[in-house]
Amino acid sequence: MKYMGSKLMMLRNGLGEVLSQEMVHTHRFVDLFAGSGAVAIHVARHFTTPVLAFDLQRYSAVLTNAVVSRQRELQWEAVWDGWRCGAEAYQSTIKVPSLPRLTQAIVSEFRSWCAEQTGFPITKAYGGHYLSPWQAIWIDSLRNQLPAREPARTVALAALIQAASQCIAAPGHTAQPFQPTRTAKHFLAEAWIKDVVSRTKSALEMVAGQFAHRGGQASVADANEAAGQLQEGDLAFVDPPYSSVHYSRFYHVLETIANGTCGEVTGAGRYPAPALRPRSKYSVTSESAEALDDLLDTIASRGANAVFTFPDHKCSNGLAGDSVRKIAARYFRIRERQVQSKFSTLGGTSGERENEGGRSSRRHATELVLVMKPK
Repeated sequence: MKYMGSKLMMLRNGLGEVLSQEMVHTHRFVDLFAGSGAVAIHVARHFTTPVLAFDLQRYSAVLTNAVVSRQRELQWEAVWDGWRCGAEAYQSTIKVPSLPRLTQAIVSEFRSWCAEQTGFPITKAYGGHYLSPWQAIWIDSLRNQLPAREPARTVALAALIQAASQCIAAPGHTAQPFQPTRTAKHFLAEAWIKDVVSRTKSALEMVAGQFAHRGGQASVADANEAAGQLQEGDLAFVDPPYSSVHYSRFYHVLETIANGTCGEVTGAGRYPAPALRPRSKYSVTSESAEALDDLLDTIASRGANAVFTFPDHKCSNGLAGDSVRKIAARYFRIRERQVQSKFSTLGGTSGERENEGGRSSRRHATELVLVMKPK
């Protein structure tokens, strides 16, 4: 799925090797900023150590739980047949507009139609913007008709979230949808013709085939509070936000799908009310260093080891590789490694973003990997 902080490349470029070395004699692996769940899922699938994962957003817990909480493959075919049939029946009374050649007038009509679909919350909030009417109605219908029993329900919801992330008409994230302008209309049309149903089926098959060696759990929680659950012998994985913009801005569509509702939305980005969007101290310049200091102090005081990853440059939230090293050195003995990765520029072009500026949506970067033992 599209995710700005995904660690998949790093797992292949050196992080996976570091984790393999550190998992020896580890009692539990605790991912404090799970995000897309890539690292927690990797550990659950490759090691016999129980995995705990935490994140401020529910979609992350869904994606991660879909794998780390299961210890056997899910027979997905029967799940899909019943799920799709239920979704088809649910939308049987809705006549969805066809998708002709897009113009600004047609898009405006789509948005008006979607806004009237009060029984379909995702369509009402995002149809005609991030999603075509057809895609949105299907996502609403599949969300409403999720399997009733676990683990099929969580696996199906994770598949739907992954499929939606692949279809969303936005440049990587859901901060702003493509608009039907002369230059962006092509990208909007390209996204809107993606088959969300077939992608959901493919994602269901993939997720269903993955499972953990030992049962684990993913939960919605603040990392600094979750760190209080650490024990001696645990390995904490610390991958905090690097942006001064809250991650909830970039993934609110996925969060709405996870929750099934979002209330009223506003602005070009179709954001839910601020009170409904998780806030992280790590995305506040005046609070990020203190939050990190508090977190690392807690991890060390609990006697846990840690693997810490962060871009090795100054980021817009005020943290930088050097400041991260200095804070970590107060509490840990450190072994350092650098790996090549990609990070999101968040679409930024402002000079104020320094290394996060520029037209390219993703840039190659050097990422710090700090292996830390309490002093």
